[in-house]
Amino acid sequence: MPDLGLEVLMKGNNLLRLFDGLWIAVEISLLSIVISIPLGILLGILMTRKNRLVRFLTKFYLEFIRIMPQLVLLFLVFFGTTRSMGWNLPGETASVIVFVMWGTAEMGDLVRSALLSIPGHQYESSKALGLSRRQTYFYIILPQTLRRLIPVSINLITRMIKTTSLILMIGVVEVLKVGQQIIEANRMVSPNAAFGVFLVIFILYFVVCWSVSMTARYLERKWS
Repeated sequence: MPDLGLEVLMKGNNLLRLFDGLWIAVEISLLSIVISIPLGILLGILMTRKNRLVRFLTKFYLEFIRIMPQLVLLFLVFFGTTRSMGWNLPGETASVIVFVMWGTAEMGDLVRSALLSIPGHQYESSKALGLSRRQTYFYIILPQTLRRLIPVSINLITRMIKTTSLILMIGVVEVLKVGQQIIEANRMVSPNAAFGVFLVIFILYFVVCWSVSMTARYLERKWS
């Protein structure tokens, strides 16, 4: 029977610590997506404006966030701002800021696509009914847009959860960081601990992301 190093997870509260680290990753992802949704809706609406300056600025922001690796953004926010601004920024807060920047850009592009997919006759019908442009957005366009956005925004959560593996680089004690700590503490007594610990971390990530993906598929089928 090969030694998978799983016995280290049965020592003390090591397994519970992994669950706590996983919750930190999920918590950061959920908080980021909750903040990103309203900001992304606003950005998506701005991206459909005909004003050239507004469209240029929103497109520049979207491309900048997409091109810049998330790890570099984490370093810029966590290390760069703390030194240039002279404040003490916790790693969790820096992570939320970066993920909100990323989530807002991605959500904004999704909102833009959803808004453009609304048939033009709905705008014309609302105008014929005497609705103002604001009323058209709030009562007709945005409800349809939100319904189309929920499944894809849930998929964005899975991407965020997986990308939280980078936040250990700025000292956030999430599930990968906890795993490294467990491996280092048991290096002498259990040389194969790395395989067992990372196998369990893989399973935890899979279960969480698979559950979220199944929820997204269910909503897509229900609302299609």
